[in-house]
Amino acid sequence: MTTSSTDSPGAYLRRLPAGTRLPLPADAVTGWPTFPFEGELRVKPLQEPVLPEPPRKGEDGPADCPVCQAPVTDALWADEHWRVDPIGTQGGLPAAVMLQPRAHHDLPDLPAERCAELGPMIQRVQAALHTLDGVARVHLNRWGDGAAHLHFWFLARPAGLLQLRGTFLPLWEELLPRVPAEERQAAHRRIAEALAAGGGTAYAS
Repeated sequence: MTTSSTDSPGAYLRRLPAGTRLPLPADAVTGWPTFPFEGELRVKPLQEPVLPEPPRKGEDGPADCPVCQAPVTDALWADEHWRVDPIGTQGGLPAAVMLQPRAHHDLPDLPAERCAELGPMIQRVQAALHTLDGVARVHLNRWGDGAAHLHFWFLARPAGLLQLRGTFLPLWEELLPRVPAEERQAAHRRIAEALAAGGGTAYAS
């Protein structure tokens, strides 16, 4: 599975000042109330483009894909076509999970049948995270720069912590105190059971 790329920079890259330190605009995100840091900050120098880009994990197919190689019993929940996995073993949010297809696909080649299931699956995962106490919102993210296997991130934002709203929630996830292991495991069980109520198998039990 590959993504389209070019071997030489296009007009956009050619006009960027690679190798120089970009100025920090006066109206930058550092002024947002949700920005996690304070004090003097500098923008890193803009690196030279790397073309063609290095392959992502799983770019060559299931044989080198960590998701495809992981036993389904490692998931919190799974059915015939989808799985929901925990993100790491530590974290500072009430829950952080990934929704992924069981078969090796990225979004451009996701079969029509799986595309039709994707919207309802997103709703199911969000609803499962909302069964946890004190969850105000569930953020959905999709980047896809590190792995070729399609994956969606679901991050539970705690109620009342307005400073965690919006774009920077993944950063706050790294900064907040770690959730105790027992509490995290209990959250995983609750998410798995909520998903299994609509079909599939809960493995975090």
